[in-house]
Amino acid sequence: MNILTFQTNEELNQIAAGIFASLIQTKPNAVLGLATGSTPIGIYQELIRLNEKKYVSFKNVRSFNLDEYVGLPEGHPESYMSFMNKQLFDHIDINKENTRVPNGNAADLEQECKQYDEMLFDASIDLQLLGLGHNGHIGFNEPDQNLHAGTHLVQLKEETRQANKRFFDSIDEVPTQAVTMGVGSILKAKMIMLVVRGADKADIVHRALTGPVTTEVPASLLQTHPNVVVLLDKEAAQHFHG
Repeated sequence: MNILTFQTNEELNQIAAGIFASLIQTKPNAVLGLATGSTPIGIYQELIRLNEKKYVSFKNVRSFNLDEYVGLPEGHPESYMSFMNKQLFDHIDINKENTRVPNGNAADLEQECKQYDEMLFDASIDLQLLGLGHNGHIGFNEPDQNLHAGTHLVQLKEETRQANKRFFDSIDEVPTQAVTMGVGSILKAKMIMLVVRGADKADIVHRALTGPVTTEVPASLLQTHPNVVVLLDKEAAQHFHG
């Protein structure tokens, strides 16, 4: 596991975007695993800039998102499909037919999960981007005694809903369920990039990367993967320095 610490968010964003761009330059039809939330926004802005300058093209790239809320109306501003369009897809030369986000409004959610897993199996993700929840979740894989390997329906923990409340008018509007890639699906990626920012994540990222491997801290399972790069801002990295 390669842990990199950055003094500024600009530098972190540039390095992260550079890793994506290098992959796509080497493999123009790369398959990307993408994430939502505030963590990746700066990275996506940098990728948009690189695309505008013609340093990288997404014309043959395919992407799969980690997760989606269940029950938000199509086009809802806080749906992860809307987020991806607004923060990345609308601004780069990707073919939207090559982008995949789980359908949180599918009539049969179990079937949706199964089909998403089949697509992931056929595609094989080259680089998976991850953020980290305050409770150690990756995607919406919440701490539990057991974790699902494949894509599945999950009941969101209260602390996760509270953390996401800032994006909604009230806690009552925050969905209680989501569809998420399972930890097994995530760990199948050839390379994983974990990005963590902020002092409020310093404890959990240290536990996840140096503590016991346990389903009670889902991100700790990343310790079992052979090719993980971790990008931390200086606040998130404070426990890694003595």
